[in-house]
Amino acid sequence: MAREQHQDEFDALRDDVPVMGEFVLGRLDEALTALRTGDGALGQEVAGGDAAVNGRYLGLESRCIDLFALQQPAVGDLRFVAASFDILTDLGRIADLASNLGRYAADTGGDLTPEVAVSDIGSAARSLVRRSLDAYTGRDAAACQSIHADDDEIDALCARASDAVAHDLIEREAATDAWELERLLDNVSRLLLTVRDFERIDDHTVNIATRTLYMVESDPELIY
Repeated sequence: MAREQHQDEFDALRDDVPVMGEFVLGRLDEALTALRTGDGALGQEVAGGDAAVNGRYLGLESRCIDLFALQQPAVGDLRFVAASFDILTDLGRIADLASNLGRYAADTGGDLTPEVAVSDIGSAARSLVRRSLDAYTGRDAAACQSIHADDDEIDALCARASDAVAHDLIEREAATDAWELERLLDNVSRLLLTVRDFERIDDHTVNIATRTLYMVESDPELIY
């Protein structure tokens, strides 16, 4: 009976990590909507929602620690709990970055000039998060490998966006009066932060794929 109870606890964690992932993905979707539409109120709502994410994270973190300490898991279960613990941390970081994006939308009202392909980068990052959650749920090693392969695409989008912002600033600086230049610099700063945070979301997503691959393939070399 005790063994069955232990297995139930492992199964519950296996189910609840994707639930946490869906919650974080929902926050990211709201942040992307706020950026795309200029909905400052929605952006502020996302920015102020950290407590709900932190509560979920801390509850799952506590369960992972209990499984480590109390259940003496076998090697396979130990690998699963360790990977899930790290994945939860990365999901928490993605939620923090979604809060940042919401804050940028709230501060600018969506007016992130000069224009760059923010929506395209956000959509690509969001797609990778979705795929990483599906890979974890399906224990899909091939999907994890494809996420690693597609990481370069988002890095390239971010690099091109940063270059476009810098080029636009150089072109417009000489023809802009002091008041307008201050506003332009504020927007440029937010744009660069937005692009940086998309790239960081991508990094955490790759971490999720890496930990999932380690969990599935049982190869410690995969975590480095």
